[in-house]
Amino acid sequence: MSLTIGSRPDPAAALARLHAVLSTIPSRVVACSGGIDSLLLATVAHRAAPTATLVAHTVTPAVPDDGTTRVVDYAEREGWQLEVVRSREFDDERYLSNPTDRCYFCKSNLYDAIAELSDGGGVMLSGANVDDLGEYRPGLTAAAERDVRHPYIEAEVTKADIRAMARHLDLDAAELPASPCLASRLYTGTRVTAPRLRAIEAGEQLIRSTTGITVVRCRLRADAVLVEVGDDDREVIDADLLTSVRSEMAAIEPTIVSIELDGRAYEPGRAFVGAPAV
Repeated sequence: MSLTIGSRPDPAAALARLHAVLSTIPSRVVACSGGIDSLLLATVAHRAAPTATLVAHTVTPAVPDDGTTRVVDYAEREGWQLEVVRSREFDDERYLSNPTDRCYFCKSNLYDAIAELSDGGGVMLSGANVDDLGEYRPGLTAAAERDVRHPYIEAEVTKADIRAMARHLDLDAAELPASPCLASRLYTGTRVTAPRLRAIEAGEQLIRSTTGITVVRCRLRADAVLVEVGDDDREVIDADLLTSVRSEMAAIEPTIVSIELDGRAYEPGRAFVGAPAV
């Protein structure tokens, strides 16, 4: 349970709990995607024990370019020992076919690549937090099979705690919007391909740069794009913008033939079809 001051997270208390967990892991490899959760974990772990902390980042078509840029920037500023790994999910038909448990095969390939990197010399750490336990997360099964530890979960840290700790440490990524891997934009059963993921990234970037909207998803279901934004942002997504986005995306992935604003407001994980209840 998150310790709070009134109704607000207490970042000092959360940091103390996190440090207590990390102190039990003398050698660690932090899987860092470039989101705020893993960036903060890597930062705290490295500052506490620089020589005992290795940071691993994977570069695949499913990782947004800005995530990689962010990791490299933090590594340079913080002095991380950073290793870029090449996970092999794009060689795995079980991942490419995009079943409901696609994330299991993604994380399996990621953790196997990191294990090769560390050669058994460090405990793998993920940025999963307590809030993730309330969602469908097949990647947590892959982590359990490989003895990956989740310091935030062990320290009872929530997403709100993470942002509060990041602000407390004056990290510029503290307000970074959540942005899961690009494959999460593909509806279950829509095959994962590199052009599709590049098209999704380009479409979302065009909407963000044109409108200033921070949270946007270009979901792809077969050959149709469904644009998701929050209720307050729907009025700025007009027909001209949608046409421009479709043209931008179709130039990269020619199988895309239609686009529309989803009739429902943005909701995390909507593209997972048939996910079991948590």
